[in-house]
Amino acid sequence: MLTGILVFVCGLIIGSFISAYTYRTPRNLSVIKGRSICPKCKTKISWYDNVPIVSYFFLKGRCRNCNKKISARYPLIEFSTAIIFLVSFFAQGLIRANVPWLMLIPDYIFLPFVIFLVSIFISIFVIDTEQQIIPDELIFIALCVAFLILILSGYPKFYENLLASLASALFLLLLHILTRGAGMGLGDVKLAILIGLLLGINLGVLSIFLSFILGGAVALFLLILKKAHLGQRIAFGPFMIASYFIVMFFGDKIVSSVFPF
Repeated sequence: MLTGILVFVCGLIIGSFISAYTYRTPRNLSVIKGRSICPKCKTKISWYDNVPIVSYFFLKGRCRNCNKKISARYPLIEFSTAIIFLVSFFAQGLIRANVPWLMLIPDYIFLPFVIFLVSIFISIFVIDTEQQIIPDELIFIALCVAFLILILSGYPKFYENLLASLASALFLLLLHILTRGAGMGLGDVKLAILIGLLLGINLGVLSIFLSFILGGAVALFLLILKKAHLGQRIAFGPFMIASYFIVMFFGDKIVSSVFPF
């Protein structure tokens, strides 16, 4: 129980960093230098007004100085990160069962690695949703770490994961070329390399397939509500990440249900 609380608090802290990173990076602002400021009045935010979630509700979602509303994106990102961290902690056995090569990783590496991936994917999810870009540095860092751990795990089907990585990327690259970038961005192609490497052939294909289903369903829903129009570009990365999480937790059950033989 105590460990779960620590994981949740860790999620809030990292979520706070992610909320700052995803706001500053697309705007070419330093994440390391400078304290947080109110985007409305530019006043520096004191540490006691910057406690994840708590400060937001204590201040009733408004800046202490100018009383303007603070975006709900900050507590939402912090809380979502903490929840996914907590679910990942309690579902370690489920994750290992769904992604076989993770069974070969020692416990002291497994949880930090999963938390690292969750942080990367949440960052990509937020930035792509808000700005429709996927930072290359996030993909590169995640690929390097995942590739290294996959090699060190001694997974005998290592080359199958590499094949899944390349096949997923080539498929989306083909869509990018055929649609001239309108239907699929190069950032999505790079993200597919990472997801394919992590999930392997069967789960990788399932993840890509689910992302198209989720993307299509959301697009149709937005069209019905007249929140989008035909031809409007919608970020695809968030659907790829949502599918990744679904497969990470339930991939084995989905595959056995669809292909029971």
